[in-house]
Amino acid sequence: MIIDAHAHVWPDQIAGPALTANPVPGLVARGDGTVGGLAADMAASGVALSCCLGIANQARQVDRVNEFVAGLTTENRFGFGTVHVDLSVEDNMASLNRHGVTAVKLHPLFQDFGLDDPRLWAILDAFGSDIAVITHVGAGGDARTNSLSSPRMIADIAKQFPALRLMACHFGGYKILDDAEEMLAGADVVLETSWPPSLKTLRPERVRRLIQKHGAERVVFGSDWPMTSPAEEIAAIEALGLSDSDTKSVLGGTVARVLGIESPWAR
Repeated sequence: MIIDAHAHVWPDQIAGPALTANPVPGLVARGDGTVGGLAADMAASGVALSCCLGIANQARQVDRVNEFVAGLTTENRFGFGTVHVDLSVEDNMASLNRHGVTAVKLHPLFQDFGLDDPRLWAILDAFGSDIAVITHVGAGGDARTNSLSSPRMIADIAKQFPALRLMACHFGGYKILDDAEEMLAGADVVLETSWPPSLKTLRPERVRRLIQKHGAERVVFGSDWPMTSPAEEIAAIEALGLSDSDTKSVLGGTVARVLGIESPWAR
């Protein structure tokens, strides 16, 4: 049961503008960002369930985004909602609870707050073990926005909130894999595999070594759709030469366990 831990979907009428509003240098979208487009790519790639990640760039968008992702949740889509540090802890939690959202995506590059912001830590404290979190980590913007997330910050969060179900995108450090491997490999953090434009741009032997060092039971597959092709990213994972058990853990078992989803691949 393949589960994609990292896909972005918007309402049809704003998918196009949303994809062009925050361009990442050097990346061109492979999909259209719509629910229908995601469904087509899931069918083509064999993905059984996609985690659909919502992001509120501004505080005023939080409740609307959470309402949208809650409506996305079906047997083959799992909606991840949003929070923002410009709202109080109480208002953020009220929005998540109102819409039944049990997982959140953080994106410092677009939301313009750091992973070390005390206001965010107050929200994470309120999450306890009830709300799962997946977050962008690493580069993707200018120097200032890149500084808002780092492997060191992830390590600090994991230490401060040991009960938090935390997943760090891009192996814990997009474009700064050396730092991520040094600070996070073997740590009690779940790492996610997406590396736009493709995981294939990394040396397979390095990815295999990192997964084996960290433990496949703490690695989740993510495509970062629509910026990549899920089918190509799955093929890259399958070509790493991992054991069958480890491959199944990465491609779905680990995230199923983290999110409490029934799966024959969970361990």
